[in-house]
Amino acid sequence: MLYIGVTNDLNRRLFEHRENKGTGKSFTAKYYCYNLVHYEHFFNIEHAIEREKEIKKWRREKKDALINSTNPDWRFLNNEVIG
Repeated sequence: MLYIGVTNDLNRRLFEHRENKGTGKSFTAKYYCYNLVHYEHFFNIEHAIEREKEIKKWRREKKDALINSTNPDWRFLNNEVIG
């Protein structure tokens, strides 16, 4: 399962997803989506939202190719982001 979203605080959002796994009705809680495999940084929220909408329309194969282009081993990037 892949989850695509926008946040202004990636560290906080990763923590929230991890804490909520299996506990609620949200997509991320229901499907245990808490491992980060790809992210993009934007300075402008409108651009980030446009990109989110664009990627959400893609077929799974294209999303996989995007992840493979920057993270071919699909390593979990949570610790790299959190520090």
